[in-house]
Amino acid sequence: MHRDRHSLRVGPRALMRTLTWLRICAIAGQCIAVFTVSRILHLAIPELHLMVGIGTLAVFATFAAWRLRQPWPITEAETVGHIAVDTLVLSFLLYLTGGASNAFVTLLVLPIALCAAALSVSSVLVVAALSGLAYLYLLNWNLPLPSVDLRRANDFHLHVSGMAVNFVIMALMLGFFISRLATALREQQAEVQRIRERALRDEGILAIATQAAGAAHELNTPLSTMRTLLPELRREYANDDLLGGDLALLEDQVERCRSILREMVSVGKAQLSPEPEHTTLGAFVHSCLERFRLLRPEAELDEHLPVDAEGTVLNVQPGLRHAVINLLNNAADASAQNDSAQVSFEARLDGAWLELVVADRGPGFTGTEELADLGYTRKQTGLGLGLALAEATADRLRGELIAHNTPHGGQIRLRLPLAVIEHGDER
Repeated sequence: MHRDRHSLRVGPRALMRTLTWLRICAIAGQCIAVFTVSRILHLAIPELHLMVGIGTLAVFATFAAWRLRQPWPITEAETVGHIAVDTLVLSFLLYLTGGASNAFVTLLVLPIALCAAALSVSSVLVVAALSGLAYLYLLNWNLPLPSVDLRRANDFHLHVSGMAVNFVIMALMLGFFISRLATALREQQAEVQRIRERALRDEGILAIATQAAGAAHELNTPLSTMRTLLPELRREYANDDLLGGDLALLEDQVERCRSILREMVSVGKAQLSPEPEHTTLGAFVHSCLERFRLLRPEAELDEHLPVDAEGTVLNVQPGLRHAVINLLNNAADASAQNDSAQVSFEARLDGAWLELVVADRGPGFTGTEELADLGYTRKQTGLGLGLALAEATADRLRGELIAHNTPHGGQIRLRLPLAVIEHGDER
């Protein structure tokens, strides 16, 4: 149930992030190339004009990095506009250094490959058209590179060397950045699958809740009838001590059923209430444990709450108390499978998280993935709802439910961010 949540997504923003890193690499590589050609090979290239182009790209890279930090949505049209600026600057630099005969002219293909992995077909066609027009222009208009000193090398060998460097650059950039985009795509698909599974689980919970509400309404009538008849039967058979004891027990059970139905209604109202309960961690824990002791008086509960954490102020969201009681109740059932009544509960602060840990002395978990399945249970009398409801509550509060085995049994950790339960923010 524990899941890593990543911020990467395939689309315009992911591509703009990739382009930002590419610009940084391009600026560094262009500066090195200008220095090498001008100072080492001693070619008479227009250094000033080239540095103006590189400086323009650096200014635009700064703007693009700032833009990425803004909360406004990034559209495909904006991303294509950024690619157009990159293409124009690269075309300007290629124009000053031989045009289409420059070994690095194939860098115009790089934006097309990146767009194909992140944008729509129409955007890819626009970028391809821009790159094609730039190549056609450079093919006909450019400033030719001066010849090199024949004592050092010839023009063809220099061109072959440039093509080798260009091949390495293209291979590294395409391999690295497209793999990042592919990873983001896989993560997005996995996230979509998780959202679909959560939606199906919530639909199942809603269906069960609807059925439970109908059942509670239907059960209230026969329970009221029994509640009326049982005192009369006790008075009628007042001399029969054995039957009177059974009738008294039956009356207590009827009252318990009525209290359970009332609790179901109150829990439903609490779930619908938009207002969180303002309390402290100590008061919240003690109320949960008190309710659990009333439900399971046979359980031997070992509780631990650090003194320095008791005063932590919380805004308890609807359903959290019920989720904790469900976890405790499941732990008591698990311990009973090994003829034990021991259940341990610990509340602790772990940095920016609140951890509620419930442990049992049962047989443990056979696998953590099964916990997310609505209706799954290994108990003969269970419905398989407790853990599913607890996980739904954890998801709603941006938390996580982590299950694992210990040497003595099973353990469930309900981790909740303090930023949510202190301020009452839900997703």
